[in-house]
Amino acid sequence: MLRNDVAILDVGSSSLTVMVGTRGVNNTFNIKAKGEADYAGFQNGEFLEPKDVKMAVGLALSNAEIEYGGKIDEIFVGVPSEFVSAVTKDIAVNFNRRRKITDNEIKALYKSGNTFKNNAAHTCINQSPVFFTLDDGRRVINPKGNMSSNLRGFVSYILAENNFIDFFENILGSFSVKCKGFISAALAEMLYLFEPSVRDRYALLVDCGYITTSVMLGRGDALLFLSSFSVGGGYITGDLAECLKISFSEAESLKRKVVLSWDAKENDTYDVAGREYISPYSAIATNQIVEDRVTMIANYITKSLSLCKYEFPEYIPVYVTGGGLNYLKGAKDVLSRKLGRKVEFIGPNLPHVTRPDYSSEIGLLNTALCFEEGENYIVYR
Repeated sequence: MLRNDVAILDVGSSSLTVMVGTRGVNNTFNIKAKGEADYAGFQNGEFLEPKDVKMAVGLALSNAEIEYGGKIDEIFVGVPSEFVSAVTKDIAVNFNRRRKITDNEIKALYKSGNTFKNNAAHTCINQSPVFFTLDDGRRVINPKGNMSSNLRGFVSYILAENNFIDFFENILGSFSVKCKGFISAALAEMLYLFEPSVRDRYALLVDCGYITTSVMLGRGDALLFLSSFSVGGGYITGDLAECLKISFSEAESLKRKVVLSWDAKENDTYDVAGREYISPYSAIATNQIVEDRVTMIANYITKSLSLCKYEFPEYIPVYVTGGGLNYLKGAKDVLSRKLGRKVEFIGPNLPHVTRPDYSSEIGLLNTALCFEEGENYIVYR
């Protein structure tokens, strides 16, 4: 790989994506290659068909290498929320005199709080500050260059399951690819999708994917809270297939036509084109099936947020990303009613890249590039 190129592996709930890119102008990216491979995904913290994951990784790597025109020899791996947890700590380090804060003092503070080494079940993969406090009581996100006799930090550590780390290190090793580090996909999305000024006031993000959904509260450069549950947009397709006795592909096509805000009448239908004929489906029945599942997802989000020990303003909206709900017309209004909060859909704001299901891979690329540029987000194993 060329010197400034960075590769990431995004482990989604229905596909694996390898992307190679560099930093572009005006906070954009130069995407040099992308390779994808579908696979069975994961549920409740376990891969549904673990033996096929290696094949999918190999295919995604191969597809990316063909487009890249060379060997991908090192890569950052994104870790889904079902395999990580967020732990916050209030840490302080004292100096023998007032001094200018540099990277060394910040690293010392991070290190003093990282008590997770040699843990049998988890490894600390990421660290980032909610805020720092100087000896004069000032709170800052970046203390570098300030004079202080001590440094206090409210820091978030992301812990990943060792089983996940070992699993992917072994897979990548079999393809002679070095794993440069692991990145929480949730943290990467939070850092990329929201401006620092928004995160400083708290940011509430829900990533609803095909099989799994993540709920996170961010502040500063960190995750205060992270939870996940194994229900996503694919369950809506499954509900339609089961309730209407149709194929999964027909159900997926029908889901794409749904408009939950439609006040449908008894004879109104959604017409789905098949191979030989067009099939009509009751709009009332279809909308009810879909709304019931969206309501269930909203209830799970509410339950997840009830576990958060941090208070956050009632006025901040819930931002929703991922490919599970963002394409479902009218889903935003249903979620807003059920959650009792304003709901906004969010995705990357890049030329030709705006789809919300790209949030994870673009966020991972951004965080990997930030690390290469000197940020301390990633902790080596």
